[in-house]
Amino acid sequence: MPKALCIGELLIDFVSTTPDVTLAEAPGFVKAPGGAPANVAVGLAKLGMDAGFIGKVGADAFGDFLRDVLQQNSVDTEHLIADDAARTTLAFVATRSDGMKDITFYRHPGADIQLTPDEINIGYVQSAELFHYGSVSLSHSPSREATLHAIRTAKAGGARLSYDPNLRLMLWDDADNAKRWIWEVMPYADIVKISEEEWEFITGDADLEQGIERILGLGVQLLIITLGERGCYYTNGSAAGFVDGFIVNVVDTLGAGDAFVAAMLSQLMPPRDLTSLEKVELDRIMRYANAAGALATQKIGVIPSLPTPSEIENFL
Repeated sequence: MPKALCIGELLIDFVSTTPDVTLAEAPGFVKAPGGAPANVAVGLAKLGMDAGFIGKVGADAFGDFLRDVLQQNSVDTEHLIADDAARTTLAFVATRSDGMKDITFYRHPGADIQLTPDEINIGYVQSAELFHYGSVSLSHSPSREATLHAIRTAKAGGARLSYDPNLRLMLWDDADNAKRWIWEVMPYADIVKISEEEWEFITGDADLEQGIERILGLGVQLLIITLGERGCYYTNGSAAGFVDGFIVNVVDTLGAGDAFVAAMLSQLMPPRDLTSLEKVELDRIMRYANAAGALATQKIGVIPSLPTPSEIENFL
């Protein structure tokens, strides 16, 4: 049984071959496997962790391709289900050099949101030491109920829970519903990573201190705010700090946050008390994660760009 499990969306990103153009202007696209929780699963596997993925793809050529990619990257796919009734979700992505993205999803409905609670294997989930989830799978039923069931099962099994909301508003019926469900699953998490551009929407407050207080007050032990090329800010309630990012020639920013999360989580295992970690150790972990994020911007597509430990060490 894998020690680390990720649940959520697994899809195809069609990434524009030209940066700084709109989707309408893009002359062509490169097919790339994606989906934030799946990216994290591969990132963890590349960093030497035993990882598995829970989700659903279509029983189609794209679904077969995605399963093969996960397997080639040593991610357990025993609980990746092929759906006969819905197709694999597709996303068309135009990236900009400032890190912003123009994304359109083809999901009417996609197979990723067809996962049901009774398809969650309780024994598989409860055996995990680390369980990572996002909010995209909460946007519609039945994957919303399946994700909630898995989160609660992992918590009951004593796993460390990691949460990256990974806000994609265009996948939700309305913004209020998105905010409601993003907060609904926050109290289960031990680790929360939120990007700077998501912060104000999620917390409803541009003021950093109030948002931090609210999240830590739910029982979250470690909160990280990623700041793109400027690095990240972290706090565990006792130690806090900014850790500078790395300046690199960016090819594609898509997935840098997933590389960051995987690298950070790999350094926080096996589970220990996060609130007692000292600043010097957290600074080291966040620098390692920043390096992984920087490396992930060097190639088109997320999964091919996720770094190995030796690549991170050499970069540092």
